[in-house]
Amino acid sequence: MNATPAVQLRDLGVTYGGATGREVLRGIDLSIAPNEIVCIVGHSGIGKSTLIRCIAGLQRPTTGEVLIGGTAITAPPATLALVSQDYGRTLMPWLRVGENVRLPLRGVGLARAVQDERVAEALSVVGLVEAARSYPWQLSGGMQQRVAIARALAYRPQVLLMDEPFASVDAQTRAELEDLLLTLQRDLGITVVLVTHDVDESVYLSDRVVVVGGRPALVREIVEVPISGVRDQLTTKADPAFIACRTQVLSSIQASKDSGSAVGG
Repeated sequence: MNATPAVQLRDLGVTYGGATGREVLRGIDLSIAPNEIVCIVGHSGIGKSTLIRCIAGLQRPTTGEVLIGGTAITAPPATLALVSQDYGRTLMPWLRVGENVRLPLRGVGLARAVQDERVAEALSVVGLVEAARSYPWQLSGGMQQRVAIARALAYRPQVLLMDEPFASVDAQTRAELEDLLLTLQRDLGITVVLVTHDVDESVYLSDRVVVVGGRPALVREIVEVPISGVRDQLTTKADPAFIACRTQVLSSIQASKDSGSAVGG
């Protein structure tokens, strides 16, 4: 028997401005298995961030539903955490790094000692133990994003949503954060859903890449990434399987730019 999907979208649609308004998403059907990494790609402005907000329970879809662990949601579920690209805005500049990581733990009834343990563990996982007493503004962009990731991990989510999480850092830091994410997902066994504009990143990180496109946006194609074993920035991106998947994803994005009909589910 198949396991209950970690995330499931059923006929999800979003229209802004009522029935006669602008339809952004239509008929999105997608099942994401536990412990899977799925990247969502597509042209700018087609509704990828709207889709992530719906999955996070921050926005109600106009049609259809979102299920997390088999349960339909109408608000942010307790088993989910979100990391955005605006890490500078989500970190409190007047709080030290350790207290920023503690923030989501304050209202869940955990003893202070348990909170301390989770904060220390999360900072250790992302390599920031020595930065616990620093303020966010004293850290580089990449280190700030690690703090945002640590905060999500301290909450111990079953599902981690990431909306362009590495878009605002330099190329080397981005590669380091990609590898960190793969290590964390492998070690912690969490489900990751990540929106990105970077086709190489989507293939490098994913078990599957979901291409959305058209107006309104539909699922155009789901590309399986048949790369096994531990990935690294040099050998994986030179792998013929990686290159073939990259070409397939890019071709699908290009083909879907002005189209409104679904190719695959």
